Amino acid sequence: MKFNAIVATRMTSSRLPGKVLMDLAGEPALVRLIERLKRSKYLNEIVIATTTNNTDDIVVETAKSQEVKYYRGSEEDVLLRTVEAAEANDTDFIVQITSDCPLIDCETIDRVIERMLEHPYIDYAANQLVRTYPLGFSVEVFRTKDLRQVEQKVNDPAVREHVSLYFYEHPERYHLSNVEAPHFLRHPEYRLTLDTEEDYTLIRNIYEALYPVKPAFDLYDITRYLQQNPQMQSINQHIQQKKAR
Repeated sequence: MKFNAIVATRMTSSRLPGKVLMDLAGEPALVRLIERLKRSKYLNEIVIATTTNNTDDIVVETAKSQEVKYYRGSEEDVLLRTVEAAEANDTDFIVQITSDCPLIDCETIDRVIERMLEHPYIDYAANQLVRTYPLGFSVEVFRTKDLRQVEQKVNDPAVREHVSLYFYEHPERYHLSNVEAPHFLRHPEYRLTLDTEEDYTLIRNIYEALYPVKPAFDLYDITRYLQQNPQMQSINQHIQQKKAR
């Protein structure tokens, strides 16, 4: 069984163009994300699923420089791009991580993968059905073959853009399982995703404070830092997260 991280990535973000190349402690955000994904115990491959646009040539070059796989497909149809990237790399289970999560740690990723491994009847395991983790720490795991079935039968634009939406909107068809955060890490109010300039300011500050001391810093370290520096949370608290619908 191959568990592959499929990371949908493009340069033309509507709110913060080029965010995947913004500097975090001396390297682009995408490099920092790949660095963190490589620490997972279970991921077989990391696949950067980008577009055929010339603007995303730099994304491909970044993937090559980090010696991870890449796939180029449709810009608008993210679902199709994701399932094609998975199939091109013999993926049994897609571990969906978004490119705006450069703080995500391997412990969080592996906890969700372990839920799938421990309960083979589950179709979709995630930690966001009921959010207990901070925004920016979302992990979703599902079978490639199930996503291909969705791709073949569903033309809903929201589903084509938000890859896993169909699974959790149809709990009557799929066995869903939610992974909750350990008590100390239960901070759904933290916004640790990279989507705006304010988000970048917060994430950059976290990297500058923690990375030089402990490059493999995790959510425990981030939580302690934010508790010790509560003013940091106010940097991006006012930002409204975009909804799938």
